[in-house]
Amino acid sequence: MTFITMLLDAQQRNDSMLCVGLDPEPARFPAHLKGDAARIYDFCAAIVDATADLVIAFKPQIAYFAAHRAEAQLEKLMDHMRRTAPHVPVILDAKRGDIGSTAEQYAKEAFERYGADAVTLSPFMGFDSIQPYLKYEGKGAFLLCRTSNPGGDDLQNQRLASVEGQPLLYEHVARLAQGPWNTNGQLGLVVGATYPAEIEGVRKVAPHVPLLIPGIGAQGGDAVATVKAGWRADAPIVVSSSRAILYASDAEGFAEAARREARRTRDLLEAAKA
Repeated sequence: MTFITMLLDAQQRNDSMLCVGLDPEPARFPAHLKGDAARIYDFCAAIVDATADLVIAFKPQIAYFAAHRAEAQLEKLMDHMRRTAPHVPVILDAKRGDIGSTAEQYAKEAFERYGADAVTLSPFMGFDSIQPYLKYEGKGAFLLCRTSNPGGDDLQNQRLASVEGQPLLYEHVARLAQGPWNTNGQLGLVVGATYPAEIEGVRKVAPHVPLLIPGIGAQGGDAVATVKAGWRADAPIVVSSSRAILYASDAEGFAEAARREARRTRDLLEAAKA
């Protein structure tokens, strides 16, 4: 299946728009694992096993593994997810952005080394920084569009005088992802949950591409407003929550607590469609 087909299947199978972000911080692990970077795989695998029937996707953030020299644990986790939850697509949150042979190596890392179904990318360097990823048939890519951080205004919210209609930069990125850049039909956009009005604006420009929406939970985004702004029956939204689910408890029953929080969030998102 293609990445978007996998998303739609997981959405229907699990009645879910929820993506669990896997951002392991050993300092925040439960007491019996706390501070032990060698247990990153154990912690993340327990979260995956507890939530796999509640999510539309998993999203490991590569920096949280690389910072602890845990790339081998990430490879092991990717294998685990493919074996135990093959119906749930995995988005590698890497935010790569480079050109030429370097972009080809980053694409190889995401799709061949780690076996991800999709990857997050920065579009700042233009289409030739995106194209190497699109050569992988059926693989997806989410382009940073309107991010949830305050500094996103520095560039994303600026008008392009050189483009017809003088759109904001993030609107232009959305048009490119909906149109000429989407050569394999698997592009999506990253839009932060802290800006529901901008989510709605992106949806008007790009009604048919999937949206990856971080920012609910610990970052304070409104889950209900997010769904109302972005959800479309034929274009999935992938609403990501990380810390609120991963660290729902610091006790040995952390995985069960994560499941309860994931179920609560999943049900809240689903109810917002009504």
